[in-house]
Amino acid sequence: MKINEFIPRMKMFEEKNVHIKKEENNFLGLLKEQLDNVNNKQIQSEKSTEAFIKGEDIDIHEVTINAEEAKMSIELAVQVRNKIVEAYQELNRMQL
Repeated sequence: MKINEFIPRMKMFEEKNVHIKKEENNFLGLLKEQLDNVNNKQIQSEKSTEAFIKGEDIDIHEVTINAEEAKMSIELAVQVRNKIVEAYQELNRMQL
């Protein structure tokens, strides 16, 4: 009876690496998309504030809501960045 009869197929590992690279691209794409959303909220907030200052027909409540959404989205982005940096540092501290 042979115990070490199993020989892995190398093609299986190559397919796995391709799958991992696609997931990385999806994560990076998702991260970029969310950062673009944060940027758009900042721009929308700035435009509504400028419109209100110029005296255009815009409600103060809309200006306040846009400003708060922009503030909260940037705070969330900073917290996500901090968690990513923390996870990276933790991985660097791990001993192999």
